Amino acid sequence: MTTERSASEPGDAKQTLLILGATGDLTARLLLPGLGALVAGGGGERLLLVGSATAGWDDDRWRRRVGDSFTAANAKGAQVDAVVRAARYLEADVTVTDDLRRLLEACQGRVAIFFALPPAVTVQACQALAGIELPEHTRLVLEKPFGTGAASAAALNDLLARLVPEDQVYRVDHYLGMSTVLNIVGLRFANRMLESVLNGEHVHSIDVVFDESLALEGRAGYYDRAGALVDMIQSHSLQVLALLAMEAPSTLEARDVRDAKAAVLRATHVWDDDPATWSRRARYTAGKIDGRALPSYVDEEGVDPGRQTETFAEVVLAVDTWRWAGVRFRVRAGKALQALRKEAVITFKQPPWVPVGLTGFDRPDRLRIGFDPDRLCLDVNINGPGDPSELEPVTLEAGLDLGDLPPYGQVLRGVFEGDPTLSVRGDTAVECWRIVEPVLAAWRDDQVPLEEYPAGSATSDDWPSPR
Repeated sequence: MTTERSASEPGDAKQTLLILGATGDLTARLLLPGLGALVAGGGGERLLLVGSATAGWDDDRWRRRVGDSFTAANAKGAQVDAVVRAARYLEADVTVTDDLRRLLEACQGRVAIFFALPPAVTVQACQALAGIELPEHTRLVLEKPFGTGAASAAALNDLLARLVPEDQVYRVDHYLGMSTVLNIVGLRFANRMLESVLNGEHVHSIDVVFDESLALEGRAGYYDRAGALVDMIQSHSLQVLALLAMEAPSTLEARDVRDAKAAVLRATHVWDDDPATWSRRARYTAGKIDGRALPSYVDEEGVDPGRQTETFAEVVLAVDTWRWAGVRFRVRAGKALQALRKEAVITFKQPPWVPVGLTGFDRPDRLRIGFDPDRLCLDVNINGPGDPSELEPVTLEAGLDLGDLPPYGQVLRGVFEGDPTLSVRGDTAVECWRIVEPVLAAWRDDQVPLEEYPAGSATSDDWPSPR
């Protein structure tokens, strides 16, 4: 079967980005703006952009969608205009082998297939692709969650391995934008005075916090089946934990960084292997955020109250390595809270002794690494401006480099350049499910009560936590 080429399509495209689920919110809100920024910066050279979905769009409507998203990212220039003019749209059912074959025949050069689809549809599309001989060096880009548990993640890995080699599979976690990865690695391993105290001898606990002021925002179709534990902790939080706890990789090459992360995740489990004690869950009730009234989660459109879906999750974990033995890692994520807060907080142990006469010493030192925006804060105690024997807490703060691209632009640059450092390797995807599965089981058995909090509640630091 042949496909007639558009008059505006380049005949010598170096690569094609084929987006399955092109009419969806993810594509318009995150993927296309990231692509626009990448192209404007000189990435995506000679790129053919092909969108596909079941909606009856045509090339003109798709080009308007692409152009609007590029404009939103302030992406300009001749190369940006060329990508928009050449963009194509093909209606297709991605679960049908013949439709996928038709889409691939419209591609040129090296092909990257981005599955901007619900997880279950992604699996069906991969099953349909198994009936096609894919072009050499085809790259597959998948959104989380990867499977619904350790067994299904392993089965998905097996399916993907039938299609392409593992190093051509990109499991996207946009929270691992390259700037964030490099900031954590640089902070830890290029500063001896910090790295020397990042261990169980000096660290009391580490928190990985993803508090959001956003509520459901029309995502009930996905979120009500996932919840905070799967949506955030099973994926983003554990990836950040791995970066914070890993040993120094020999290089920043993908294999070395991913091996170091995998070793940490294999050593991670729920504290005392007791999820009933060391986890908690809650969901928001009606409230206000920035003067905007929000309904209770159970009253949001598309929500099934019977699912008992949590909008806040917290788990305390142990990392059984020489460096981190005895240190509690608390990972938490919540929606509809008063303020946005995304950071890792390293709390140090109190000094073994403070000279008699010093007063006001009641706060431990903390190193806080913020994400989106990336920043570094060090909370320490110093002598106050009045009585020098009275200590005062102060914060030393510095901004960290945000990088030259938004997260999805960084992800796509890795795909186009064949660098999987920012993607989640298959074995670690399985490990992440292994870590949270005991928690999911305890929650299904109602061993952990489902608490409630009003939308707009203050940071969950103020709530009682597991022991």
